Amino acid sequence: MKVLQSMAGAQHGGAEAFFTRLVLALHRAGLEQRVVLRTDAERAEQLMAAGIAPVQLSFGGPLDLATRLRLRREIADFRPDVVLSWMSRAADFCPPSRGRFVHCGRLGGYYNLKYYQRCDRLIGNTKGIVDYLIGEGWPAERAHYLPNFVAADQVAPTSRAELSTPDDATVVLALGRLHANKAFDVLIEAMRGLPNAYLWLAGEGPLAEQLKSRAVHLGVAPRIRFLGWRTAPASLYAAADVVVCPSRIEPLGNVVLEAWARRRPVVAAAAAGPTELIRDGVDGLLVPIDDANALARAVDRVLSNRAAAATLAGNGHDRFLAEFTEDKVVARYLRFFDEVSG
Repeated sequence: MKVLQSMAGAQHGGAEAFFTRLVLALHRAGLEQRVVLRTDAERAEQLMAAGIAPVQLSFGGPLDLATRLRLRREIADFRPDVVLSWMSRAADFCPPSRGRFVHCGRLGGYYNLKYYQRCDRLIGNTKGIVDYLIGEGWPAERAHYLPNFVAADQVAPTSRAELSTPDDATVVLALGRLHANKAFDVLIEAMRGLPNAYLWLAGEGPLAEQLKSRAVHLGVAPRIRFLGWRTAPASLYAAADVVVCPSRIEPLGNVVLEAWARRRPVVAAAAAGPTELIRDGVDGLLVPIDDANALARAVDRVLSNRAAAATLAGNGHDRFLAEFTEDKVVARYLRFFDEVSG
């Protein structure tokens, strides 16, 4: 079995991070792979450290013929059984399969399917995305659910002193791209109702300065730490008292899985992904989207009742072990590759 994976995503993002995790995990499982990715020195270094030599291409606009030709040559040379395209641009740049390989597009969101018409199969990383694909007319027998996994490595927590946070302060952790979809503006507003908590916000994006200004305007800036993008956030999770996913639009919510893996309670806005994952009051708390007051109340409920928080975290960890570990998800991918190429 040979699989060529093609990633045309940005430098930072949930899909891009999971792509790297999956490539490395499949490598450890012994799968023969060739990796083509949009030029990214940091991601390439991660892969090369594990013995994987990626091909880096520009994946530019429609007139980027050099990338199209090079990708075509890589496929012809490697002769894969499966080509797995990440992001619509990678799917578009892939040549027609014509029975030589099975072209699979992996979707982590509710994207326009016109960009995936060259694919033979489509993968959604939530059941909701798979339902969307079928609802948009994609054949059900060629739409597949394959979830994400997250690492569960145990690391020492980041010290509060390192991030200028009092030792006795409770820590609210949020991670993601600083984009309107993530609704960090709502979380910053919610911090007014959590006067004894500090917010650690890890991420980069176009709204960074706007969010910092909002924190100043609302009078909560002294209790917020903007941490930038963290490629290895495990120590942040280990230090947090609660993890919050306030997104307006969230197809999955990797932060929910990350929190579960490390036995941390989760509060999330009821976007599509968290609603599919979380059983409200059992393994997390759900609140209405764009409701800062409800978000503050739910976070306070977790912080003020340690026993209930531990129960939420423990139930979430059980879900992680049952469905979202590396071993379980890699086994599903390997079965999928065998089935579609056989």
